[in-house]
Amino acid sequence: MKLTKFTHACVRIEKEGRVLVLDPGTFSETDQALDGAAAVLITHEHADHIDVDAVSGALLASPELQLFAPAGVAAELKGKAPEAAARIHTVGAGESFEAAGFAVRSFGGQHALIHPQIPVVANVGYLVDSNVYHPGDSFVIPDGIEVQTLLVPIHAPWNKVGEVVDFVIGVRAPRAFPIHDALLNDTGRGLIEGHVTRIGARYGTEYRHLASGESVEV
Repeated sequence: MKLTKFTHACVRIEKEGRVLVLDPGTFSETDQALDGAAAVLITHEHADHIDVDAVSGALLASPELQLFAPAGVAAELKGKAPEAAARIHTVGAGESFEAAGFAVRSFGGQHALIHPQIPVVANVGYLVDSNVYHPGDSFVIPDGIEVQTLLVPIHAPWNKVGEVVDFVIGVRAPRAFPIHDALLNDTGRGLIEGHVTRIGARYGTEYRHLASGESVEV
């Protein structure tokens, strides 16, 4: 499979001519990521993970496009694009389904805590083809499976460096790449990625930086 990273939390996965997109948000190059997509997975409702206008427009423009998301996101998109309602699917944690020929399993259930006075929203992490794991905004470790490719939220209002490193150690995937990094400058990114690279290697994880628009075979 070819994995392409876009700015922040969005990734595009291509296999045998099929395209699956995860979390095309307002920080990302959404139109480019969605071009030719057959399915979209949304982890949660925050705008940096879903550009509602762009995604609803894509659903209306592409009659074959399927979307999978937590209930709140699915309901909002059905309101924005009622003609596509039959192609908008609600997903919770602990489910297995097929999306555009990719086998998908869901994990988690809720967003990591930002602050006690900020409501916690639903968040679903997705494992694609028993290979790529996108946790959304959480550090939930999938149970009972071995992740091959881990997408690591390296910086967010809800995390700290120690938690990022512990997540990588806990999953112990052979390879890992960054997501959720749009709020970092180069100095901060280098500091965090240095810790993840050094400590992750001790536990068998090879961490590699991916710039926006860069692709890798996984």
